[in-house]
Amino acid sequence: MNEVYDKLIKCLSIVQNKIDHKPKVALVLGSGLGGYAELVEDAQTIDYSQIEGFPISTVAGHHGRFVFGYINEVPVVVMQGRVHYYEGYPISDVVLPIRLMGLMGAETLFLTNAVGGINKTFAAGDFMLISDHILVNVPSPLLGPNLDELGTRFPDMSEIYDLDVREKIKAAAKSLDISLHEGVYLQTSGPNFETPAEIRAYGTMGADVVGMSTACEAIAANHMGMKVCGISCISNLASGISKTPLTHDEVQETADIAAPKFQKLLTEVITRIGA
Repeated sequence: MNEVYDKLIKCLSIVQNKIDHKPKVALVLGSGLGGYAELVEDAQTIDYSQIEGFPISTVAGHHGRFVFGYINEVPVVVMQGRVHYYEGYPISDVVLPIRLMGLMGAETLFLTNAVGGINKTFAAGDFMLISDHILVNVPSPLLGPNLDELGTRFPDMSEIYDLDVREKIKAAAKSLDISLHEGVYLQTSGPNFETPAEIRAYGTMGADVVGMSTACEAIAANHMGMKVCGISCISNLASGISKTPLTHDEVQETADIAAPKFQKLLTEVITRIGA
């Protein structure tokens, strides 16, 4: 058996032996957004450290656990803290949690993140619906022997972020009177923030925001047939656009301020997806 798939199945067995729950929506909470997990009803939790072989989140603000339960009666599994490529894990481990939630039964993957704004019409605290992405200096999670049990060797990526789900998100934002940009997310490896020259190059490539996660997760989910959607919280203006040095504290502070509005949007979107 393929080592990556074997590890995945072992993790799945451990989780299923601990909790009997079939989620419909899988939600990944980005930097500064982890507090949303406290809104999950009838919550049951599993720390990543309780799952043998599972990668552990090492970044401040990422709790490192699964939360199982319900949002307005929609069964969900929430990643309260994700794993990043810059933490030193192989890319197959970075996307292992995504694949695991898909095998649990989740049909839709909802990705959130805190990002730097490249598009000069964006401001800190704004939200952006992800319509497409660019992957830079991060390997594809599909490298190596194909996991035939999950998907085809050469999956189509022309619509990674599901159009129907995106329309539901736009309708949800409109109903709540929440302004929502739409644009392209670019993932770099991190952990360093980008240089001004890199940001200028990424803007020329068509990127509206930049972050250190999400795109590789979306590829893995798309490969196994999950519907994917994503919303970014603009936590700061990117290097060269911002007039002050960038810090992770700034990312968390902006996300904390935006959190109440973001939480309302997440709940409305999950309710509409699960309807």
